[in-house]
Amino acid sequence: MAILGLDIGGANLKAATAGKRAASVPFALWKHHEKLPEILAELVARFPDADELAVTMTGELCDCFATKRDGVNAILDAVESLSHGRLIRVWTTDGVFVTPDRARLDHLKVAAANWHALATFAGRFSPSGDALLIDIGSTTTDIIPLLAGYPHTLGRTDRDRLRHSELVYIGVRRTPVYAMAVEPVCAELFATTQDVFVVLGLLPENPADNDTADGRALTVEYSLARLARMLGGDRDTLQNLTLIEFAIRLHARILEVIASAVGNAWHSPRGDIEWERVILSGAGEFVARRVIEKVLPERLRANVFSLNDELGPDVSACAPAYAVAVLATEQRG
Repeated sequence: MAILGLDIGGANLKAATAGKRAASVPFALWKHHEKLPEILAELVARFPDADELAVTMTGELCDCFATKRDGVNAILDAVESLSHGRLIRVWTTDGVFVTPDRARLDHLKVAAANWHALATFAGRFSPSGDALLIDIGSTTTDIIPLLAGYPHTLGRTDRDRLRHSELVYIGVRRTPVYAMAVEPVCAELFATTQDVFVVLGLLPENPADNDTADGRALTVEYSLARLARMLGGDRDTLQNLTLIEFAIRLHARILEVIASAVGNAWHSPRGDIEWERVILSGAGEFVARRVIEKVLPERLRANVFSLNDELGPDVSACAPAYAVAVLATEQRG
């Protein structure tokens, strides 16, 4: 039997066991929240030996919910509907699991707590020294100090973490290009950051992936067309070189914004921090490596630990789900 970790987000549902079995399914929660119980049940059914569920979430932020409390309750309702009597444990930013009933009472401690679960798990890879965890995913970047193996952030909620630059709403796939541009562009969802990285060869094409700004395939040609619209043009009026140069400028801006946030953490006013290691995670690890080259000293760049390398690509894509599965399994003993 196994504990199944679940990371319930706004764009993807992820599941993993401590034995490194993992699965992820795209699901636009903000569009089809009424289907969450059904899609989540199908995902959990892939793990028939799961006798407990360990849960973390970010989907409560979706604007289909009037409040975060409503979102937390809806997600917990969905999990309970498929549990069939299995024990459910929900991760909190206090660093402990609680029952669903308790999670509903302290909803802000379980809302968007997956970063804390990941950081708590990652801390074991720097148990005595101080490390900086940089996790860049499809939507956001988390920058988390780990002091003696435990997360120590200035903020716990999304709002506070945004204020302290510990949460940066930039990812390698879903971030609208107009949010990054420093030149005149169309303020429309014509293209996202994945188009930038595909055009520059930093992410692979995937003709089967239509989860793009215009619903067309994730290919270089369609990504160029999407970037052309951002400049008020199209493929007839803008040449490849113009669009590639635009992508290069956007890439530089992405690195600049994330590097600034990493620099804030590195130059923390807490004078007792002695950084010894950088831990990288997420689909955007390739971006994180470029960022640390810009802002961190050579001794830290030489001591980088990759969760992608440690866990493998399938599990690392579901890292917070894997984290709660491991933490709950260890707690069960």
